[in-house]
Amino acid sequence: MSDLFPPFAPDPNEPRKRLFKPVPFRMIAPNIITLIALCLGLWAIRLAFDGQYERAVVAVIVAAFLDGVDGRIARLLKGTSRFGAELDSLADFLNFGVTPALIIYSFVLHELGRVGWIGSIVLAIAAALRLARFNVMIDDPNRPEWKKNFFVGMAAPMGAMCALLPLYLSFLGIPIQESSVGPIVLVYVVGVAFLMVSTIPTYSGKTMGKYVPRQWVLPIFVLSVAAFGLLISFPWEMLSLITVAFLATIPISVMRYRKLDRQDGSGVAAAGSSPSGVEPPPVA
Repeated sequence: MSDLFPPFAPDPNEPRKRLFKPVPFRMIAPNIITLIALCLGLWAIRLAFDGQYERAVVAVIVAAFLDGVDGRIARLLKGTSRFGAELDSLADFLNFGVTPALIIYSFVLHELGRVGWIGSIVLAIAAALRLARFNVMIDDPNRPEWKKNFFVGMAAPMGAMCALLPLYLSFLGIPIQESSVGPIVLVYVVGVAFLMVSTIPTYSGKTMGKYVPRQWVLPIFVLSVAAFGLLISFPWEMLSLITVAFLATIPISVMRYRKLDRQDGSGVAAAGSSPSGVEPPPVA
């Protein structure tokens, strides 16, 4: 019987079969940054429940910075993937939807009871709807190139930063936590939620700054260092100023978008008048 099943010794030089295909690190690095941002969002919720609102706001701001970095690093390293896009979207919902909603509720909206809780829910749901719409529109192959300079509605990270404006003002000494100010904060938070789900175009800045004139290089360096120094030295003043300045640019972005849309529409109409884009000569 032993002759039917002789002992078998495997070849030591035969390569071992791998159960999983190795993944390049350039595909993993952007996802690590996204996970760090996700941890910051969860940490901000805990800090808010502990009453450490300043540290909670800083955690959200850093998470917003990392959210702007991970996508650019992925494109730079050619490490974009469908998994990374889905992970980034889920992290954005928590960091810029759930987290700011819970922070603002714990800070002031809880004074309004159920109405304040509904306002927080509206902010979180608006972020989810805005991200879902963004994921659908990004796959549109017919989208004109100039529209990449605009978001449809307010981006989720900027929406979170704008929603936290009452906290910035409170850190500056303005009495935001008084019961009489609660309804004003509620209306403001719902307004930010509306801007996120609306079709109002806002500047994205993704394609801006690809090429900088040589004479502007050194001034940009100086201004960047000055802005960073002011942000570190006067964080709440600068965050309040940036938020108000961004909200003030929304009418400008709407006018610019409409102007480009009219130009694009007139160009398409002129090109569609004939197959070659040139009007045919009149027939005698």
